[in-house]
Amino acid sequence: MIEIDPEKTTRAYAFKMWTDAPMPMVTLIKTLDVSRLIKASRKRHLKFNMLMCWCIGRAASRIKEFYMLPIGKKLYRFDSIAVNAIVANRRGEVSSCDIPFSDHLPAFNEDYLRLTGIVAETCENHDITDSMVIGTSALAQCDIDGAVGMYSGIFNNPFMIWGKYTKKLFKTTLTVSFQFHHTQMDGAHAAAFLNALQEEIDALQNLPPL
Repeated sequence: MIEIDPEKTTRAYAFKMWTDAPMPMVTLIKTLDVSRLIKASRKRHLKFNMLMCWCIGRAASRIKEFYMLPIGKKLYRFDSIAVNAIVANRRGEVSSCDIPFSDHLPAFNEDYLRLTGIVAETCENHDITDSMVIGTSALAQCDIDGAVGMYSGIFNNPFMIWGKYTKKLFKTTLTVSFQFHHTQMDGAHAAAFLNALQEEIDALQNLPPL
């Protein structure tokens, strides 16, 4: 990552407005149709959460604002994206695991299984510091309508939370919340990301053989 001058970016005004705000985070909530994600997961014997994380990475990689992040009082640009997953470890607790995003699904799946397996066994977090990390938390056993993340004042990374998906007659839906720092992006960028996420999920039906 490299430090950049906010005045030379499209985030100049937002940087002035929100860098010192006591609560600069915004949360959008959207219900996604995950029918094709579930079908791809079952047909190809792939983990639901892995596919969800891959689609998140794919959607984020289409939006340039995801490659910038305010850290402290500075703005940084990254060359790559990673997706974080919360992992249940062997002690019955949770650990954090950053997975480098790859547009190549087999490579991402391999990294996801390998890294989450190591984290689950060692109970040690796996952090990637040179990528812009999108946090996720899957409360797969919980039937929730939405969630708002906590702002620590330390981590400004975008963060997604979802619970249990809902089966309906003709489709299966999943409600997600997306929290982001207003310096990094505006509501329109976040909404475009969520729309792109739905498009990536729908496109799973066209996956080539792994």
